Amino acid sequence: MSKQETLARHRIIIQKLRSKPSSFEEIQEKLESESELHEMNFQISKRTFQRDLKEIDALYGIAIDFDRSRKVYKITEDHQDEYSERMFEALDIFQVLNLNQSISEFIQFDTRKPDGTEFLSGLIYAIQNRIQIKFRYKKFYEEDAELRTVEPYLLKEFRKRWYVFAYDLHRKEFRTFGLDRLYALEFTQIKFQYPQEIQPKEHFKDCFGIIGHGEQKSEEIILKFTHNQGNYIRTMPLHRSQEILKDKNAKQGEMTVKLKLVPTYDFITEILYHGEFVQVIEPKSLADEIKNKLKSAVNLYE
Repeated sequence: MSKQETLARHRIIIQKLRSKPSSFEEIQEKLESESELHEMNFQISKRTFQRDLKEIDALYGIAIDFDRSRKVYKITEDHQDEYSERMFEALDIFQVLNLNQSISEFIQFDTRKPDGTEFLSGLIYAIQNRIQIKFRYKKFYEEDAELRTVEPYLLKEFRKRWYVFAYDLHRKEFRTFGLDRLYALEFTQIKFQYPQEIQPKEHFKDCFGIIGHGEQKSEEIILKFTHNQGNYIRTMPLHRSQEILKDKNAKQGEMTVKLKLVPTYDFITEILYHGEFVQVIEPKSLADEIKNKLKSAVNLYE
């Protein structure tokens, strides 16, 4: 049995039990129907199923126990961390694309494809093994590419682009490099020590996007969304700190949210993206900045 089949089977079992507690027979029926759909063999014995439950707990942090009184299996602990959920998303897409039939007329992809994904595996290797790397890097606003030597610490995704957060040895500072502007990647023979003064994920904790907070402190930001835009923000929060303060008209989606983060350029751009459907309530400094940028945009059409 292939690894792909095993991972796909894990996904089906989890989906089934997230929907509702089920008996082994009900799970078997689900696996059988999915086997026919994907032209794969997901059928398993009770012994293999028990092994799957242990692997699901170890791989995804999802604990599944047997309820003897109801004679059903149910999820008793579900972390739903970003790594597992993203892996499930990729697996769902892979299963669709792996169907043995022409599907091109039924699927339309975003034509904007991120460059640089070929470097992901190599960068993960360098991060895990703490190896200095070299590459040539060309900024969008510069003509020539520069040779950079860095210590890589974190891969980060934002708006369908991938970035590597690293310590630039020449400039003696942490920087974020877009993989779509990176080429000629090389591994050196030099190992580096993980710095004690920084935790890469913590660096972006109070930020939106790929721009770090620097010396800035996070602020309490209150936004009011109008019309149906609130429904989008509810289902896909802007930031992990998002808290819904007021939801006057759930049907229309109007609501007020509070966030605590550093209002970097990326966040300001996000507010502008929502246009007339959002109003900055606090702080006044951010509201004034958004107002001035909108006025400048209007001036382009006068």
